[in-house]
Amino acid sequence: MENRGVLIGSIVFVFGSFILMIAALVYESYKAKQMREVVMSIKTESRPVAGKVAPQDYSMYKTKIGDEGREMVQVPEGPFTMGSHDGDPDEAPEHQVFLKGFFIDMKEVNQDEYLRFAKMTKRPLPKIEVFEDDQSKVLKPELVAMSVSWDDAKAYCKWAGKRLPTEAEWEKAGRGEGKRKYPWGDKFTTGTANVDGAEDGYRYLAPPGSFESGRSPYGLYDMTGNVAEWVEDSYEESMYKKGVYRDPKGPDDGQLKVVRGGSWRETEQNARLSKRFAAKYWRTDITIGFRCASDLDLGVGAASQ
Repeated sequence: MENRGVLIGSIVFVFGSFILMIAALVYESYKAKQMREVVMSIKTESRPVAGKVAPQDYSMYKTKIGDEGREMVQVPEGPFTMGSHDGDPDEAPEHQVFLKGFFIDMKEVNQDEYLRFAKMTKRPLPKIEVFEDDQSKVLKPELVAMSVSWDDAKAYCKWAGKRLPTEAEWEKAGRGEGKRKYPWGDKFTTGTANVDGAEDGYRYLAPPGSFESGRSPYGLYDMTGNVAEWVEDSYEESMYKKGVYRDPKGPDDGQLKVVRGGSWRETEQNARLSKRFAAKYWRTDITIGFRCASDLDLGVGAASQ
């Protein structure tokens, strides 16, 4: 009888210990969740939120409609400051560059526009290789195009009677003639770009042109965040040290191509306008898209104020 009591007590003890262990795990999980929420709230509170801004007047910059029906903005000829003294090593030295005038798309290419190109040219549609959520959340006609290789982006621009912008053209279109870190200024504010986190209103991709207060000095949308963008240049880490002043271009050839602008997965530090990324030209990624550019002598007659 005594042994039976000991057995029952042992069973009760083991069962009770198991229940306590489960309860402890549940409690620790709850605490971890609470801590994550606190961290996110601190992160959000520490970053200023963009208030309503008065509509900016960009009418001084000429616009035109490209062959595929997308609006472009003229970036005027002249100098600007390229690179950064307080960024990564490949962003230095900060230096002056003089560019001839050019046109560049006001917005990133969206999925509906890329689909029209793919159907007309019988080009395969982009495939999402890696994505941790339901793909239907990022595969929508109005969302920005992504998962396109450098060759795909270049082919689209050629089909549209355009070309990819050079790295220098891209940076000037985003920051203007000054040294601003972001299209709108030096301080990052929530609500100006689609970067890492959902506090900007988008967990993943956004339709191009969703952030009015984040436009560049020339009126371009999404030069920071949403998707990073392919440019024409091949990547060379020490390119800026060569000191090319007029219309610089990257190496003649190379498997590594330059990607600019950061994406919805990047931190605000990596979404700075001077930040340079390198990617193999064949890479397709849900964080990379593009916009096109053209020379002034192409369709200038269609430009309007």
